[in-house]
Amino acid sequence: MLQTLLNKLSTHPGLWGFLRRVVEDGFDAEKDVITRELQPWRDAGQRRFIDFGCGTGEFSTCFPPESYVGVDIARHYIHYASRRRPGRYAVMSGAGLGFASGSFDGGLVLGVFHHLPDDLVHTAIADLHRVLRPGATLLVMEDIPSPRPWNVLGRLMHWLDRGDYIRKDEAYRVLLQPYFFLRRHYHIKSGICDLAVYVLSRADDSQMISQEELAARQLNAGA
Repeated sequence: MLQTLLNKLSTHPGLWGFLRRVVEDGFDAEKDVITRELQPWRDAGQRRFIDFGCGTGEFSTCFPPESYVGVDIARHYIHYASRRRPGRYAVMSGAGLGFASGSFDGGLVLGVFHHLPDDLVHTAIADLHRVLRPGATLLVMEDIPSPRPWNVLGRLMHWLDRGDYIRKDEAYRVLLQPYFFLRRHYHIKSGICDLAVYVLSRADDSQMISQEELAARQLNAGA
């Protein structure tokens, strides 16, 4: 019954966004990471960023309006964001981003992959690799099981979360290969939630590992 109520609340973008801001302390921790790792205001207007799974456009204000493109599969979120947030928005899924190859200088994925099974994450990562330029930075932040035993509220939030694929660190890292190299990795606390941060560089085609090696790493991660 409680899960049904949360699903209904998520169909109201304004209310759902407000509840998330309360739970995650205004998203201050995530916004600090975006500013530090993507430096979106450096050379303002000269670089383009894609926010994959942007939801209501909560993080659009971290970027120059002319540089920001938010995409999400939920049409009602995009409608809400395009009327209230700066930047440009489009309804798209990770199965096929409607942008030319090499369109973006950086990308953000925040709280998306823990809603997707492995095969859809692989598809999304491959297309993000395609639309990002060589040398681009991809910033990924995802929910992880709380490393703090006393964080009862955080564990309750994960139980209530509509994402069914909250993974451990190694599982996320394997999913990001072979298309991206991990530069930095650390954890942050966002309100009652624990997030893993992955700062990644786009791999050139010649640098991508073989599918055989990738399969071996996936096997070890699941062991």
